[in-house]
Amino acid sequence: LMNAYIQAFLEQVLVSVACNGAHSLEERLARWLLMMRDRSDDDTLPITQNLLAEMLGVQRPTITNAARELERAGLIERGRRQVTILDRQGLTKASCECYQLVRERVAFHLPKTYA
Repeated sequence: LMNAYIQAFLEQVLVSVACNGAHSLEERLARWLLMMRDRSDDDTLPITQNLLAEMLGVQRPTITNAARELERAGLIERGRRQVTILDRQGLTKASCECYQLVRERVAFHLPKTYA
């Protein structure tokens, strides 16, 4: 089990590195929010925009603008220290293909994760 987890984690890291260079911030933000939601029991994610900016390697005002675009599209709602996913299917469409790739690889290595 530990080897499977390590393999899934390493593949996720490699995809994230490639994703950072290939996709827009809005696509990457959508991917991160979806990945966080996959590991949560709630559509409301307790996360600050500062932490999102750090995770995505951008400055806070840049993440604010990207989140505003997703909010205008009706995909998320921003609150104090939280982001709520309003339209998961729409957010999936707004994300890059890396989200689905990571899901498939994690499901391959850890099948009970997405059962």
